[in-house]
Amino acid sequence: MIDITHKYNTLREATAKAVVKVGDSKTIKAIQNRLVPKGDVFEMSRAAGLLAIKKTPEILPDCHPIPIEYAGFKFEIKGLEIKIMCTVKTIYKTGVEVEAMHGVSVVALNMYDMLKPIDKKIEILQIKLESKSGGKSDFSLPEGLINAAVIVCSDSISNGKNKDKAGKAIIESLKKWKINTLDYSIVRDDINEIQKKIISLSKNDFSLIILTGGTGLSHKDITPEAILPILERRIPGVEEAIRSFGQNRTPYSMLSRSVVGLIRNSLILALPGSTKGATESVQAIFPSILHLFDILKERPH
Repeated sequence: MIDITHKYNTLREATAKAVVKVGDSKTIKAIQNRLVPKGDVFEMSRAAGLLAIKKTPEILPDCHPIPIEYAGFKFEIKGLEIKIMCTVKTIYKTGVEVEAMHGVSVVALNMYDMLKPIDKKIEILQIKLESKSGGKSDFSLPEGLINAAVIVCSDSISNGKNKDKAGKAIIESLKKWKINTLDYSIVRDDINEIQKKIISLSKNDFSLIILTGGTGLSHKDITPEAILPILERRIPGVEEAIRSFGQNRTPYSMLSRSVVGLIRNSLILALPGSTKGATESVQAIFPSILHLFDILKERPH
């Protein structure tokens, strides 16, 4: 199965449609009057559809087992055609369009099975996805370019003892969202040096400034102390999202002191210095964090 461990839970919804066409109006009347020998066609088909939705991952090998938090069916008769609509909802990391389509497929097939003794001209005309929401396709990139800068805060990297991996991993992650990193720098674990670099970048209209390193609890981890005094507005919700995402992967995330806030119209993100921690922090908040840049357009520079 596809790896979805890097994704986060959102409300996912999908609606699928199937159309069953019968051969005679007498069949429609038998359905409506509940005179079909095998039983109530709509209610039995609804039950079959619910079972199908729940068992989707048992039938389709690449489908993830997910919690189904709502499943509903609607039936509409127009002439000799019966339109079946199935809506499925969940709060999870992946969508439910396959579950919805499996549901209407089995409903249509069950109706065929129940009606074939009285009607030999039944057809299943259509099975299709009508709509889905809650996935990455719902997020649109903000209009205009986002100029990004990545600052690596580390004495050992600045003096050449170690090589930077986290900063470069962040740059690669940003490319996925069509964000180009126009400034990449390495600074010492020094409050004045970090502040000077951030202020310079914000004055030069860098809308996204990401720092990696110095957010832990060692005596050299002073990135939050450097950032907090110069922030104009802190965004605790983003900080919480980063830590919550990390906490689901390692208990050590509770020791992180990631800081997020604004200086004028520049978004400042202080992320962990480990490659894994930095990458997971980006996964935790992108692409939803990009909505901020649409909000910032309404603020004066």
